[in-house]
Amino acid sequence: MTLEDYRVKLGWSKAKFAREADIDVRTLNDAIAGKRVYKAKAGQIANAISRGLGREITYKDIEGLNLAD
Repeated sequence: MTLEDYRVKLGWSKAKFAREADIDVRTLNDAIAGKRVYKAKAGQIANAISRGLGREITYKDIEGLNLAD
């Protein structure tokens, strides 16, 4: 699933998703658009999804995520 798929599944607005992940909305939008995001931010995003779904998700499970070191 892509970030957008997870966002829709969780019923979160982009603003809520960014708050849950403790990142800027711009960073989330960049990640959704396929722009590079740091692994630390990707981890925060994955942790927010995990909490929302009640099961473990890692950044490696998110399709289309473009990682920077």
